[in-house]
Amino acid sequence: MTLRTRLLLAQAPLAAGLVLVGLVALNTLETLGQSSQLILRDNFNSVLAAQRMKDSVERVDSAAAFRAAGRPDKADEQAAPNIRAFEAQLGVQERNITEPGEAEATQRLRSAWNDYAAKYDAYRRLEGEAEMRRRYFDELQPAFTRVKDAAERVLEINQDAMLLKSDRSRSTAERNRTLLLLAIVAGLGLALLASISLTRRALRPLQLLSLAVRRIGEGDLDARARIQGEDEIAQVGRELDTMADRLREYRSSSLGELLQAQQASQAAIDSLPDPVIVLSLDGQVLNVNQAAETLLKIEPGLDPFSRLPPPLREALDKVRSHIFAGKGAYAPRGLEEAIRVEGDGGGRALLPRATPLYSEQGSVTGATIILQDVTRLLRFDELKNDLVATVAHEFRTPLTSMRMAVHILLEGITGSLNEKQLDLLTAARDDCERLQGIVDDLLDLSRIQAGRVEVSLTTLPAKSILDAAASAKEEAAHDAGLRIEEDLVEPVLPVLVDPDRISLVFDNLVGNAMRYSPKAGRIVVRARPQDGTVRFEVEDQGPGIPPEYRQRVFEKFFRMPGTKGEGIGLGLYISREIVTAHGGEMGVDSGPGGGSRFWFTLRVPPRA
Repeated sequence: MTLRTRLLLAQAPLAAGLVLVGLVALNTLETLGQSSQLILRDNFNSVLAAQRMKDSVERVDSAAAFRAAGRPDKADEQAAPNIRAFEAQLGVQERNITEPGEAEATQRLRSAWNDYAAKYDAYRRLEGEAEMRRRYFDELQPAFTRVKDAAERVLEINQDAMLLKSDRSRSTAERNRTLLLLAIVAGLGLALLASISLTRRALRPLQLLSLAVRRIGEGDLDARARIQGEDEIAQVGRELDTMADRLREYRSSSLGELLQAQQASQAAIDSLPDPVIVLSLDGQVLNVNQAAETLLKIEPGLDPFSRLPPPLREALDKVRSHIFAGKGAYAPRGLEEAIRVEGDGGGRALLPRATPLYSEQGSVTGATIILQDVTRLLRFDELKNDLVATVAHEFRTPLTSMRMAVHILLEGITGSLNEKQLDLLTAARDDCERLQGIVDDLLDLSRIQAGRVEVSLTTLPAKSILDAAASAKEEAAHDAGLRIEEDLVEPVLPVLVDPDRISLVFDNLVGNAMRYSPKAGRIVVRARPQDGTVRFEVEDQGPGIPPEYRQRVFEKFFRMPGTKGEGIGLGLYISREIVTAHGGEMGVDSGPGGGSRFWFTLRVPPRA
């Protein structure tokens, strides 16, 4: 017999008890339902009809009063529907006589109503208010009282009957509730006893299995379940015994292999020239390589950051917090995050990066931090920057001469030009201007990287900055078939700004918007207050920027794949550095096909 069959048989008494209780409960509900239906069928319609008849005769009496008061139109309007309503409800009552004395009361009601209806009909044909008032109080009012009393008597008979039947239903409910409770207690008690007994017999082998599992978990690999039978528990017991046999064999044979694997992994990380630190979730050092021991003087088991220089300790705390917060691997944004560390062989620049360690359940259990030695890369970067700055300076003088020569030729100072010569010189002038922009960007880049971005802050209204940005590109936008719109959100606040530097930022942003906007497109230059700053925005209707490039567009020399146009990818980088020098922030909100909104913030001067 299988375990499933045993468990089902063990639950059979409980199911039978529940069926018995359900049958008793259904019988009880049926009895209570019949009592309620009896009350509703016999008396509720009569009570409702009597109450409606009282309401209708009162409204007819009110109509008679209106007629005595000189408002026959109002009286006829109110009396006719209520007379019909009374007749309808009286017919309902006459067809629903169920209680002793109810037939006589209904007959009196019918007689009183016929008398009242005849007197009301005669009353309607009277003329003269004095006669109407006399007949109303002498004849109509007493007849109204008799009708109302007769309806009240019908109401009382049915209400008394409802109370009596309600008391009977309550008594029946009490008896049935007692019977139901007894059935529940008896049925469930017997069913539970039988079910517990059968379940205990069916699950007794689990006790043996649990004991064997506990002993194996404690390291006793000689423990065995040895359960007899062919059901599922017996099969699990045999599988457990087989697993214990194999674990005992594995323990005796795999310890040397594990030691060999550990030595191989340690040799692998020791071969790395960069320091490697493996941390546990509580921040303790689990493993380090020789480079970390030599350069940083870190050993396993110690607080990893206690003897590190403060800048490196802060950077590693940031990396560790990133990993243990569940944000995934940490990758630096650039060489500017490198930390300078002095060692025996001289100063080194270390760039931290980290990868989380996961458990089998997917939770973070530690982190592997690699401090990449980027000393040579930084030196190469410095040499590259020096070369770029030198080349840009050397280009400036001959480029100025070329621009002047082309300008003189185009002005016709040296003589007239034919159309072909004019086209060639115009193209040369455009190329010179583009080359001049590249040289200016390279010079600005060299100043930024040398830390010489200086701003001379002054206080200006946000509106004047917005006006200057729009007017500077208005003519070029018109020639390109575009329109520039200003959007100034109240209140208009002053900002701390270097006008010359910020004009370069707007020139880059609006220029990019013009380059990527479609014909007849709209470019919006906007300013609005935001948390103690003013947020400036340049919004276009271009193709937008995919999410993976929204941060990279601010990197040096970066251009999105597939883009065409002027520039070498320095405009946005320089713009962000200028905004940062102002103490603000810069970013972009965009999506593919939805246009782009580049924004930056400038501080509002403190109030005096």
